[in-house]
Amino acid sequence: MKTENQKAWFFVAPVLILVAFNAIIPMMTVVNYSVQETFGDNLFFWEGVTWFEQILRSERFHAALGRQFFFTFMILIIEIPLGIAIALSMPRKGFWVPVCLVLMALPMLIPWNVVGAMWNIFALPDIGLLGYFLNHVLGINYDMTQDPVAAWVTIITMDVWHWTSLVVLLAYAGLVSIPDAYYQAAKIDGASNWSVFRFIQLPKMKSVLTIAILLRFMDSFNIYTEPFVLTGGGPGNSTTLLSIDLVKIALGQFDLGPAAAMSLIYFAITLFVSWLFYTLMTKDDLN
Repeated sequence: MKTENQKAWFFVAPVLILVAFNAIIPMMTVVNYSVQETFGDNLFFWEGVTWFEQILRSERFHAALGRQFFFTFMILIIEIPLGIAIALSMPRKGFWVPVCLVLMALPMLIPWNVVGAMWNIFALPDIGLLGYFLNHVLGINYDMTQDPVAAWVTIITMDVWHWTSLVVLLAYAGLVSIPDAYYQAAKIDGASNWSVFRFIQLPKMKSVLTIAILLRFMDSFNIYTEPFVLTGGGPGNSTTLLSIDLVKIALGQFDLGPAAAMSLIYFAITLFVSWLFYTLMTKDDLN
């Protein structure tokens, strides 16, 4: 008779306890605030789904959500192909392999608030290196503090610089795991570089690219620190993403009920779209 060893729970239990304190309990607190109103002194008044209805009908919420989706869409269509292209161009053997890997990893080692501060100084129109070069050398009228288009371009460029490395490293890991026999067979068949990429490299990278897309979606859809430090949501509200607007409602206006409801809606959207991405990308594997 087969007996089960339950000792593994001794290793799992600390993780469950840590998750409970860092995720479940704060989540329950948010749920509590989302259905009540408080004016301080630990007094709460039942509101039900009022805050959820208010948020879902709010034009402010829809505008911020649209900006958030636009930002995430731009990040995915730029960083995923760019990361794959860079990974394909990196060497597979020799001295330059560790050099390239270290260089790729460097941007990800910089804290998020430092990245925002760096690019803020870098892109200032008068004293920043990028701003001065574009305005005074190339003659392009660039001012991210006044022009919404320039602000958007700067934010997207900053995120591409910061996080494309993640896609590169994941794609590179998928590429180096492909046995040489596949390439030898393709060479014998006279396959072109495009055919090798389409029928050998891309299918073999599918798993790591699924992880890359999910990670980049979740991170870009919930991004806060870098764009807030860089533009503060301006000029005006042109770069006020949903995450920034949520913090403004919670801390700036101290509307805890609407902020809690918005955060739960935000979480539900992130969870649903992540599930949708995963389902679509692994559909063939499940058949």
